[in-house]
Amino acid sequence: MNAFSLSGSVAVVTGATGGIGRASCKALAEAGATVIATDLAASADVEGASAYHPLEVTSEEAWRTLIGLVERDHGRLDILVNNAGISVTNSIADTSLAEFRKCMAINVEGVFLGTQAAQNLLAKSGADRKGGASVINLSSVGGLKGAAYMAAYCTSKGGVKLFTKSAAAEFALLGLPIRVNSVHPGGIDTNMMDTIYNRYVEAGLFPDAATARSVVSAGHAMGRMGDAEEIATGIVYLASPAASFMTGSELVIDGGMTAR
Repeated sequence: MNAFSLSGSVAVVTGATGGIGRASCKALAEAGATVIATDLAASADVEGASAYHPLEVTSEEAWRTLIGLVERDHGRLDILVNNAGISVTNSIADTSLAEFRKCMAINVEGVFLGTQAAQNLLAKSGADRKGGASVINLSSVGGLKGAAYMAAYCTSKGGVKLFTKSAAAEFALLGLPIRVNSVHPGGIDTNMMDTIYNRYVEAGLFPDAATARSVVSAGHAMGRMGDAEEIATGIVYLASPAASFMTGSELVIDGGMTAR
């Protein structure tokens, strides 16, 4: 089990006040990592986090400031979890260009900017760590297949998947000790999913949120939604030396949604 230990590691998690973000901070800390939580709020109490910093993931300057603080306070960065994201649940006809661009900015540009800003510190820290440093990008099953009323979201998560593979290939080619992998959750019990259910109802696709939830749950081979903790466990794995031969990979944790 020592292969899963994150003792001595420093991790940054974006979108840390959401369901998967909170679960990830807690799980990484329990595995031994020092966790820096980030999100939009000026301040937040996140279990497991040793520090919290507000971060607008679409701001290049904000990312530079954050990474500078991490280097100043901790001297290293071993794990970057690009988790911050939003959903847009709407028909293509009714999705505004502003909505589409906002989804791309947060879900894709945020991942790009974070990886870019952290690259040098990750490479420096990964040099003395088995398997190197680890970048973990939250995509979705929506990055593997399309879904009605989710065109903007699925497009953005497909972008995260391919950015992940490109970064993994580039860092390996350059000999940088940084692994980059994506995580693809199925339907997870979070506030984001509750918002999606309500949007389905508003669009007239389902009579009520309970029916929407039931149909989405049935879309998983296991017949249920997942828990944020089940995603966090996968994130800990990818962050750890146990995944030292994984880069450019898609870790699908979806209760069998994409199995049929």
